[in-house]
Amino acid sequence: MTNMTLAVPRELHSIMKKHKEIKWSEVAREALWNQAKKIELLDKILAKGDLTEKDTLELGSKINKNIAKRHGLA
Repeated sequence: MTNMTLAVPRELHSIMKKHKEIKWSEVAREALWNQAKKIELLDKILAKGDLTEKDTLELGSKINKNIAKRHGLA
């Protein structure tokens, strides 16, 4: 596994120091995986090269639903 160093704002670092019971490297790893999976999906969609207006509307709807779900609005 490759190591990575991250810079975080002082306020975030302060919160992280208060909660040493949390494996922050695992939190970061999970966030990176989630973002990478989204990018991979977009790469696959764009690779088709024949995205229709209907496709983009459906994709936008799915994105909006996931954002609402993430923020407890759905």
